[in-house]
Amino acid sequence: MKLARPDLFHPRIVFAGCPALPEGDGDDDGLLAALRHRGLHARWLSWDDPQTLTADLVILRATWDYIDRLDEFLGWAGRVRNLLNPVQVVRWNTDKHYLADLAAAGVPTVPSRFFAPGEKVRLPEHGDVVVKPAVGAGSVDTLRFSDRDAALRHAARLQGAGRTALVQPYDERIADGETALVFLGGAQSHAFTKGPILRRPDEPPVFDESGTFAEENLAPADPDFELWDLGYATLAAAAAHLGMAPEEFLYARVDVIGGRTDPRVLELELVEPSLGWRQLDAATRERQQRAFALGVESALDRLGLGPLSHRRP
Repeated sequence: MKLARPDLFHPRIVFAGCPALPEGDGDDDGLLAALRHRGLHARWLSWDDPQTLTADLVILRATWDYIDRLDEFLGWAGRVRNLLNPVQVVRWNTDKHYLADLAAAGVPTVPSRFFAPGEKVRLPEHGDVVVKPAVGAGSVDTLRFSDRDAALRHAARLQGAGRTALVQPYDERIADGETALVFLGGAQSHAFTKGPILRRPDEPPVFDESGTFAEENLAPADPDFELWDLGYATLAAAAAHLGMAPEEFLYARVDVIGGRTDPRVLELELVEPSLGWRQLDAATRERQQRAFALGVESALDRLGLGPLSHRRP
């Protein structure tokens, strides 16, 4: 472990959780130690804690209540001194309209149509449909429908609450679960699978103890290169849209359905994704969490917060 030196600048780093999970859900527990081994010191705070505004760097990790406090959350994100991922990423990625931007860039995505409050909702002509809010997390209010009238009623409820409804055709491959591709600093890190959690209207949701996200069945994965290629293409398109380089994303998770033949992006998570550290064996987890810490170091240098940036004469 590197020891602190008084003649070097030591940035104040915060991992941001939420009131229900001010120290995350436990999956990120090894990251603080990984940073310490690089001479960096971080602590957890709920994102709405005023002390986050005095930190040199805030890293979003478990801000899972933002869907209910979006304006407040985005306002806070704009006031933080330095945020990872950056505030322009947060503004773009908290609204699933980003899927339309990815599709326009040629990324194979699950077809998506958006209906703002007051707009007439149009469903696909055939098959089951998925209706969800355009701003949402943890699969809250995300439902699969065979009954078209019920689907329209759910969309109307979302619109009546001032939310934009997102309508997608149901892809049968969702029943096989999703593959979550994790990238650190724009480079391939690891992957895991997420069991299907999409429910029908008559099926009650099952949340974790905090009530902030739906419980998921996770397992390690070793995806084919075609899925990783899709992940890289997704990051490249997102970075180009935002005027960034892919390596400027401290972390990213690309959720994909399907296998080598016609895989599709279901979601791109750049704000607060679980990174599935507990799905890795101890040696791999230590190595990849070191890569995370190196990514934080690189970001600090980019932001002018490296160890020599405030050195005393």
